[in-house]
Amino acid sequence: MDLKQLNDQFGIPGVLHFDEHEGLARVVATTPAAKAVVYLQGAHLAEWQPTGEPDVLYMSKKSDFAHGKPIRGGVPIAFPWFATDSKEDRFEGKPGPSHGFARIQDWNLSFAALSGEDLHLTFTLSPTELSRQMGFDHFRLAFELVIGRGLTMRLAVANEADKPLEFEEALHTYFHVGDVRQIYVTGLEPTGYVDKTDNFRAKPAANAPLRFTQFTDRVYANTAATCVIHDETLGRTITIEKQNSNTTVVFNPWRELPDLGPDEWHEFACVETVNAGPNKVTLAPRSTHVMQAHITLAKTKK
Repeated sequence: MDLKQLNDQFGIPGVLHFDEHEGLARVVATTPAAKAVVYLQGAHLAEWQPTGEPDVLYMSKKSDFAHGKPIRGGVPIAFPWFATDSKEDRFEGKPGPSHGFARIQDWNLSFAALSGEDLHLTFTLSPTELSRQMGFDHFRLAFELVIGRGLTMRLAVANEADKPLEFEEALHTYFHVGDVRQIYVTGLEPTGYVDKTDNFRAKPAANAPLRFTQFTDRVYANTAATCVIHDETLGRTITIEKQNSNTTVVFNPWRELPDLGPDEWHEFACVETVNAGPNKVTLAPRSTHVMQAHITLAKTKK
């Protein structure tokens, strides 16, 4: 659909409209409870800001906004693999794109409605020429957002093949914080992790809140725990509850990246809702798997 068709079919006067940013179509929503922006490429939630609150999600000021390029920040959707593709000749004799193809494909908006203060959006992705070239021809994805004073994200994967579908998935969420050096994360204290910054070594549980002191890229497997980001600078907590997710990934690069400015890394922390590695999903034929993250805020005393 073009912008006119999208606005005609799904627009809600004073609440929801469609426009373009650097050539990418996006949903722009303003409700009594929150503001949000979602790009159709990747069904990429770029902004969620409850009324009266600072932004909850972080977007890089240097992010690429171009067809076929991943967006840095917000909530990229990783599917059907997480991080580096394990198949060396997946596409044109090389591994597939980092975090899979879902985040660089255009999704379709299939539902938009306001219920009370909450805006409900559903985006869908079916097999594309690119996915078929990578061997994925019998799946469907649906990404449902409930946007209000809280945020609910549900990623549904349907296997339409006659054989099991194996995949990894992630809601790779970048949370805006006052200063990553002044926050701590609770919920992962009893869980060991794989340290990707130290040659993928397995590390024991810290039995203490996680604090950021350097480049951090940790994969916590076999945990469905709720995590809480305690932000002393902004005087708030961000709680991430999840369902049907058994991996949590925590990330901050501690440096400039090609699409992240030198003064930006301290403004976010990624706490990701994931199924990967030993927790990858094997989905039976004609079945559906739904992974959910529910985000809430609370003020704390500074």
